[in-house]
Amino acid sequence: MALSTDDVRRLARLARLELSDEEIDAIGPQITKILGFVEQLSELDTDDVEPMTTALDVDNRWRPDQPLAGLTNDEALQNAPARDEDCFLVPPVLGTAATKH
Repeated sequence: MALSTDDVRRLARLARLELSDEEIDAIGPQITKILGFVEQLSELDTDDVEPMTTALDVDNRWRPDQPLAGLTNDEALQNAPARDEDCFLVPPVLGTAATKH
């Protein structure tokens, strides 16, 4: 199934890609190969294959979900480069003061 140039342009637009004519000519055959591979995969009989979340045969090692004590303000701020009493002190990002119009 070969894609037309218009098909490739539509796919690029859907993916929010701006492609030149040269890029469209180059990517068209690549997309056709990818779709051909996906079509081959759809021919596989997967009726007896159990769904899985990973290709590896591993189990997650979850720790027990238990509430623990958090940091105190002093512990949290001990390595802060600047602080103002019990708060982090950071340089202004959006200006020094908000103005009303």
